[in-house]
Amino acid sequence: MTRIVVRIGGSVVASPINIDIMSKYVKLVQEIHLQGHQIAVILGGGTLAREFINIAKNLNLESDAQDRIAISVSRLYAQLFTEKLGKFGWSKVATTLDEAAECFSQGKIVVMGGLKPGHTTDTVGALVAERLGAELLVKGTDQEGVYTKDPRKFSDAVKIDQMTFNDLSQVLECSEHKVGIHQVIDAMAIDILKRNHVKAVVFNGFKPENLLLAANGKNVGTIIS
Repeated sequence: MTRIVVRIGGSVVASPINIDIMSKYVKLVQEIHLQGHQIAVILGGGTLAREFINIAKNLNLESDAQDRIAISVSRLYAQLFTEKLGKFGWSKVATTLDEAAECFSQGKIVVMGGLKPGHTTDTVGALVAERLGAELLVKGTDQEGVYTKDPRKFSDAVKIDQMTFNDLSQVLECSEHKVGIHQVIDAMAIDILKRNHVKAVVFNGFKPENLLLAANGKNVGTIIS
């Protein structure tokens, strides 16, 4: 049995909402759960969250308020996911680490969105992995994995198959939290995963089958340890 945190980027399921991919992820998570693994799923808010962040900025709301609004959006997607899980999920979206632990202890699949201002959903995933003693965090993104530089900006970017967390820190554009930040994994999450010796796999989230491959120890995307 492996304890796995599944981080599904908002760019994959929520930019715009992709019902087909979300449904496939639900089925795969159920399948992995039936294999005997314990799973927590963290969903991002994607484009809609960033749109509401911009609205909040235009209303001259402070950064914590912007974050809280984005968290509400991510939890809406998490609610869709947990409702679709049916009996496999808990009665509601977990909104604290204590609730995540309680859900886990009941043998249910944990589903979460954001947690609190100042934390991206990457950091939420890392904190959940720490609290639940997970061995693996997998993240589905809008890229094939981690690159030497942002492939959306640089045509000469090269995908990296395996790397350390120290290596990953060197290729990040931002080393601190910004509201609505969008990069492969944020710096705070890296620190948490590193200190807890949690292996991470970043893969193309538009291919949900990659989740099953990663959960079963197959080489896919970029492996970080």
